[in-house]
Amino acid sequence: MGSQRNGFKKEMYVLSVDVGTTTIRGHVYDKKAHIQGSCRKKVSLLYPNPGWVEMEPEELWEQFVAVVQGAVDNAGLQMSQISALGISTQRATFTTWSRKTGVPFHNFITWQDLRATELVRMWNQSYVMKAVHWVTKMLHFLTRQKRFLAASLVVFSTQHVTFRLAWVLQNIKELQEAVEEDDCFFGTIDTWLLYRLTKGAVHATDYSNASSTGMFDSYQMCWSRFLCSLVSLPVSIFPTVENTGHRFGSADPSIFGVPIPIMSIVADQQAAMFGECCFDRGDVKITMGTGTFMDINTGNKPHTSMAGLYPLVGWKIGPELIYLAEGNAADTGSAIKWAQELELFSDVKATDAMANSVEDSDGVCFVPSFSGLQAPINDPKACASFMGLKPSTTKSHLVRAILESIAFRNKQLYDVMLQEMHIPITNIRVDGGVSSNNFIIQLTADLICKKIGRPRHIDMSSLGAAYIAGLGIGFWKSKEDLKNLKCLEKVFVPRNVSQDYNPIMENWEKALMRSMHWYSKR
Repeated sequence: MGSQRNGFKKEMYVLSVDVGTTTIRGHVYDKKAHIQGSCRKKVSLLYPNPGWVEMEPEELWEQFVAVVQGAVDNAGLQMSQISALGISTQRATFTTWSRKTGVPFHNFITWQDLRATELVRMWNQSYVMKAVHWVTKMLHFLTRQKRFLAASLVVFSTQHVTFRLAWVLQNIKELQEAVEEDDCFFGTIDTWLLYRLTKGAVHATDYSNASSTGMFDSYQMCWSRFLCSLVSLPVSIFPTVENTGHRFGSADPSIFGVPIPIMSIVADQQAAMFGECCFDRGDVKITMGTGTFMDINTGNKPHTSMAGLYPLVGWKIGPELIYLAEGNAADTGSAIKWAQELELFSDVKATDAMANSVEDSDGVCFVPSFSGLQAPINDPKACASFMGLKPSTTKSHLVRAILESIAFRNKQLYDVMLQEMHIPITNIRVDGGVSSNNFIIQLTADLICKKIGRPRHIDMSSLGAAYIAGLGIGFWKSKEDLKNLKCLEKVFVPRNVSQDYNPIMENWEKALMRSMHWYSKR
């Protein structure tokens, strides 16, 4: 591997870093998309108040730099052999900082954060929103333009950056003064890292990240001035939006010793979609990490959802513009981690065997809702719960109930897509750390009655960012070349057991309904 292992021949490589919710991973790829070196660091999450989830910006930056250096060192390479850097990041996690000093006004407020729940509730019930819904319905009736229908259906959630940003503006005096003095930059994690890598020379993001904030008009392809005006946010604080495969400048030589070109910035779920080579309309990927994200390629038009699916820009590379529709469940890996901390098991790999060691969950149902329930339920106040416990319940029953609940949520999201899309499903791919659990993936395949392919390497967000960066410099020539690099580790074929699970899932849905509207205040 690398120059030292190839007679000092100076081969070139692509490096990508994926900044997830719990882990930062960096991989060095060769032209066959084989990983030559890797490094990972844990992300430190802060919980200063109930429902608040934050990250410290400077610590994140230091971890990012360490991961880049560690991956290159692990590959036995020199930094000069890295021909391009791609960056994939978690979405809708943001901070604000001073244009003049570059110092953040507050920690990163993550996508899991619930501090704006009450503000969102008040806004959704306000006369202003009722007026907006009425006006946009009339505009849709008169023009039949889908963007007006989309606006008329909007019910804001805490995942929209808008209201968490409005919350910090209301509560941080220093930030209010900075906005008034035009001394404020806003950015999601990708923007912050790009700003730091270029020593303040670039304040930008890409279309995939921008569309994931909820503040970007995916129909007009620009920041929503209308939405910003409703909550008094100046558009001037937002970054320039560029193509996903844009050359975003180079890392300052003082950071890594050489000016590494930054050739892609992409949101993690869209990156995973690209890494799975879901390039065609009807392709579906299911990423199961901290949360589950199910995406379908809707081609060159955004989807207007009635049930809470998000229309997102998948990527924009040159003239090609691809949209996705996405449903998510916030608590997947987080539910498994919670169970591990309760010592239901010591090794996550043991959960598969534990679940299969019992015939069923003994009537136990688990509702995975530490962060509320998303589409199609859309209840931020739903609580996590076990129901149906009895003296005969064992740890294995509890573990099976948790794993089943993840597959049940996958089934819910898939059914919503089928009902709304009317697009033939072509391929289904799965990735993310939880996808290594055979029980969950097999049960998901059984419930949706479709084959599911799992790749050999499950860090698809990192691979997708690398692919886009590599295409930008000619490291790979075309998307067809990328398809030829695909390698599935296993295909899960549905068994004829879906009817056996109907009563079990019905009980689970009853448990889910009883868990709704639990908290009057977060």
